[in-house]
Amino acid sequence: MSKGIEELLQVITKILDERQAEDILSIDVSKNTVLADFFVLASGTSSRHVRALSDEVQRAVSEKLQREPKHVEGKDNDHWILIDYLDVVVHIFDRESRSLYSLERLWQGK
Repeated sequence: MSKGIEELLQVITKILDERQAEDILSIDVSKNTVLADFFVLASGTSSRHVRALSDEVQRAVSEKLQREPKHVEGKDNDHWILIDYLDVVVHIFDRESRSLYSLERLWQGK
């Protein structure tokens, strides 16, 4: 893993943890897809919490690493927000959406 990816993962997971995200999980998907090297999954307790987590991740990464996301999806519904940093894609769900889409099982084969 490159130092840049490692730093990005650390900043993302730290801010999610500090902001009380639930079930934070980092999955190495580099052998399964060209979409990214890692997916970071986390849950918020409400739509407001999901949006706040997304905003804080973007703020922290911009401030600490001077990186902006290539793309952000889901800001309009606050049930599942995807933040694409190319090497790392962050998925922030509400509990119901995370359970429904179950990306852990899909990408970890569980």
